[in-house]
Amino acid sequence: MAQAKHGDVVRVHYTGKLNNGTVFDSSVDRDPLQFTIGNGEIIPGFEQAVVGMKSGETKTIKIPSEEAYGPHNEAMVLEVDRNEFPADLNLSVGLQLQMQQDDGRAIPVMVIDISESSVTLDANHPLAGKDLIFDIKLV
Repeated sequence: MAQAKHGDVVRVHYTGKLNNGTVFDSSVDRDPLQFTIGNGEIIPGFEQAVVGMKSGETKTIKIPSEEAYGPHNEAMVLEVDRNEFPADLNLSVGLQLQMQQDDGRAIPVMVIDISESSVTLDANHPLAGKDLIFDIKLV
């Protein structure tokens, strides 16, 4: 049976967990994830883990944040005057919003703090700065 290598289109089932065991994503109850190894379609550590696997093989890997969504970047946390938000917007910690960049692109942000005068937003990926554990099965 051939091993998965760069350039191969592969399909995997996976369950992603944090160090405390919290599951943040899984393909188990849906179609497998399909990607081409080497195309940079998924996080680097996950892609590297699939290289060398055989069809039907399973493995559990730990991916450090640097090989996943990168470190948490404090420069991507910003404080915005509360008056910049519509008065009827029900702001709450954990609320996900989109900000418009100067070039027109929208980037997702999460409300991480609210005060009387300001709202703190975080544009980091929610998994940035976190080591990830994946159970992977090459199908």
